[in-house]
Amino acid sequence: MSTAILTGPPAPGSSLDGDLRSLGFDVKAASGAEDAGALLSAVPAGERVALVDPRFVGHVHALRLALTDPRFPAAAAPGAITAQSGARPALARALSAAGDAGTDDLTGALADALDADGVSVHRPQLGTLVATVPTDAEARHAARAAVAAVDDEAVRLRSAVKAHDGFFTTFFISPYSRYIARWCARRGLTPNQVTTASLLTALIAAGCAATGERGGYVAAGVLLLVSFVLDCTDGQLARYALKYSTMGAWLDATFDRAKEYAFYAGLALGAARGGDDVWALALGAMILMTCRHVVDFSFNEANHDATANTSPTAALSDRLDGLGWTVWARRMIILPIGERWAMIAVLTAFTSPRIVFWALIIGCAFGACYTTAGRVLRSVTRKARRTDRAAQALADLADSGPLADVVRGQLSRTGIVRLQPLVLALIASGALLAAVLGRPFGSRQVIVAAVFYVVFSAAAVARPLKGALDWLVPPVFRAAEYTTVLVLAARSDEPQALPAAFGLVAAVAYHHYDTVYRIRGGTGAPPAWLVRVTGGHEGRTLLVTVLAALLADRGDDFTLALTALAVAVALVVLVESIRFWVSSGAPAVHDEGETA
Repeated sequence: MSTAILTGPPAPGSSLDGDLRSLGFDVKAASGAEDAGALLSAVPAGERVALVDPRFVGHVHALRLALTDPRFPAAAAPGAITAQSGARPALARALSAAGDAGTDDLTGALADALDADGVSVHRPQLGTLVATVPTDAEARHAARAAVAAVDDEAVRLRSAVKAHDGFFTTFFISPYSRYIARWCARRGLTPNQVTTASLLTALIAAGCAATGERGGYVAAGVLLLVSFVLDCTDGQLARYALKYSTMGAWLDATFDRAKEYAFYAGLALGAARGGDDVWALALGAMILMTCRHVVDFSFNEANHDATANTSPTAALSDRLDGLGWTVWARRMIILPIGERWAMIAVLTAFTSPRIVFWALIIGCAFGACYTTAGRVLRSVTRKARRTDRAAQALADLADSGPLADVVRGQLSRTGIVRLQPLVLALIASGALLAAVLGRPFGSRQVIVAAVFYVVFSAAAVARPLKGALDWLVPPVFRAAEYTTVLVLAARSDEPQALPAAFGLVAAVAYHHYDTVYRIRGGTGAPPAWLVRVTGGHEGRTLLVTVLAALLADRGDDFTLALTALAVAVALVVLVESIRFWVSSGAPAVHDEGETA
């Protein structure tokens, strides 16, 4: 249990003691700063502790936001401050110094002292919620009137919903899913349980689609929408109850893709039962979606802390955001997850898997072209200086392996590395895909092109990726690797090669999404050994082309090789990912603004 220490005797008629206990705090009252220090030292080191001014007047939800959010080592609001175990020593030092100096606003002085000591203190935006420390009876009466004038439960429900979300989610899901989140909170359900329920519902939907029957398709469409409602509910429950966790971060970061791609597989299986082979379309849709997300992630990381972050294109975008209808139109045309899942559900119920995949490919291709074109214009028209952190993030997203490390060392004295990284990446990928598409399956010339790809892709990351368009290098590598697997599997004429390729790309894509969320959490890329073991993008690409050449005339051996490679990659990356995300050092990362 967490402990709340009142820094003085409670005010007459105050409900503060009961409010803190309702939030899970064991409440103790101190006679002053010195006594508060003694009570603080008596609290077990691993527990959260809060210091609250006994004169505090405000909403319970204001206290909840300030004192119970697990994502921050320290947080404060007027009249209250909290510290988790890592910030406890700094709080003890600040309390000792404040006790010696004497101050009327002890909690405010403590927050300032923590900031000065290098501990970042989170100060939540309270909006219309009240949190104040009145100094006389008249001010206390006015504060209580202000509290009574605002329904903090209504505020809590509104704040459970993302501030920025897609049109379908905002107007067709969130108006009622927030109440489902409150219902779950009042029954003690956790966000992770709701996330798991969403995954299971989506997997059942995929199973229904795999039947290949019209009734199964209708059930699949309905269940997919139910899964999406639960997917919205888990995040709203986390915000409503402030129940964030590292495990929840991992589930939230990976399950959306797992659900969507499992549903693609279900549709492909259902179509196969009806005699229609759409595995190539399913894999193409997955590749397009993943590459589009890598564009988003790379651009955001490249400009996360860039200076001079302005451009005429950005200014135009800001002006368009000032017109209400353009905001929703621009969010809808990129086909974010809400619109995408709604489209998939409706088309699954009333049409065929082939139509579903073609609609996905066309819609996602348009959205990808729209967002990428805008970001390219922003990049070439702004004068920005990118940081070493941004360059390292792009290098990590590139996922270059041991072959690239060896080649980079050999290329350091050649003129190749003087070319722009994006030019080198495009040359490497273009040559590889031209050979894969233009030569017969099993041709040794494809191996030569893959070796060329290894050399030039290594040259592309030989220098820091600080150029205006260098954020396009990782998505170019993703497109080259994934498309190579797709084309080789499709041209092998082995009936199960495409499903095996689907599994391989899914396993590799998981590794790349895992890398993204680690970087966003501030912990850096996966360990170097994992990149070495999985071969990097260039090593995997070369391996698949070699397998295709060696096993071209050996029946189903190429399919078996793809399957074995998919299983090996999946086991390695999943085990390491689970180890990381359930560790105490993993970040509690949650999507708060992205609609993809």
